[in-house]
Amino acid sequence: MRRDVAVIGGGLAGLSVALAFADEGFDVALAAPSPPSDGRSTALFGRSVAFLQRHRLEKPVRERGAPLAVLRIIDDTGRLLRAPPVEFRAAEIGLDAFGINVLNADLTALLAERLRVHPRVTWQESLLQSMESGADTVSLTLENGVRIRAGLVVGADGRNSPVRTYAGIGIRRWSYPQTAIVLNFGHARPHGNVSTEFHRRSGPFTQVPLPGQRSSLVWVERPDEAQTLRALSSEALSALVEERLHSTLGAVWVESGMQAFPLSGAQALRFTAPRIALVGEAAHVFPPIGAQGLNLGMRDAEDIVKAAMQHRDDVGGAAMLSNYEASRKTDVTLRTVGVDLLNRSLLADMLPAQVARSAGLGMLSALSPLRRFAMREGVVPGAGVSGLPRSLRGGRE
Repeated sequence: MRRDVAVIGGGLAGLSVALAFADEGFDVALAAPSPPSDGRSTALFGRSVAFLQRHRLEKPVRERGAPLAVLRIIDDTGRLLRAPPVEFRAAEIGLDAFGINVLNADLTALLAERLRVHPRVTWQESLLQSMESGADTVSLTLENGVRIRAGLVVGADGRNSPVRTYAGIGIRRWSYPQTAIVLNFGHARPHGNVSTEFHRRSGPFTQVPLPGQRSSLVWVERPDEAQTLRALSSEALSALVEERLHSTLGAVWVESGMQAFPLSGAQALRFTAPRIALVGEAAHVFPPIGAQGLNLGMRDAEDIVKAAMQHRDDVGGAAMLSNYEASRKTDVTLRTVGVDLLNRSLLADMLPAQVARSAGLGMLSALSPLRRFAMREGVVPGAGVSGLPRSLRGGRE
């Protein structure tokens, strides 16, 4: 079959980019097995919410998710120099909420439902077997025997991307001496749409609201401590979560389905090769800190489709890929550096690092113009100075 675009990978980034292309009139082949169940949640901000609006998904996502009206940071390191609490309120920059926290399983189901009935999408539930590049197209063979020719292949096939390997694109990887524990839990007191991030010496301990009196938790610990936590009974783990939350949500009951991931990061040395582009974790891998991963993946989807629309005469050609590469490098690199510095500042016991971190958070707490700048920039990159025009900067310029 011949298609404008072939998307390899059926995670949230792959489903998002396939829908974005199809909704703009491109014929899309999606090659991916049915998405697995995923109990984690994702906080969507700024341009990600605008992406949902543009593709008629905002309302069902809001119905299944919880708004994030307040983001709170509490220094729980117990160190001599501790920063004051910092509270970011969406109302302070004229928003009802910074974004929406939604279960990955719910978001995946909504995207998959749209794609399965989309007239411009052909979904092959099969893995990629081989690729062969030509001057104007790439020929793909899937494990089910189906052959696809496309002007552009989008690798959305995860951190160990076969598409990236085929394209010969190198990747820089790094790791942290930490493990992220991810779980959902119920609690006795309402969360009030407040997300609280406790900064601990081992890493962030972050509670994020879910609908009702439920929340998700990203708990970063030393690997040995994480192993111990995974062996606890449900009752003991629930009591410990309540203790780490300082009982702000009352009694806690941890739900089944806890997951643990070694913390690591990665960035592809480039995001394109002839007739090939990378999105999502094929291009960049983030630890679950600061809600960057999928938000960057959705910005990848937005920018690659924008580049394709500017070059409809040659989708996948050199000019289009150059535009996409240029649009993503700075955003990804700045977010990578920011998340890395935040995480390493918690691990650093050196006094100068503690002073710098405490001073930075102290200034955010005390200076409202700086705090508003940080909030705007956090919601939409580049909006710190200009505010949040055009519905969270979702409109195409």
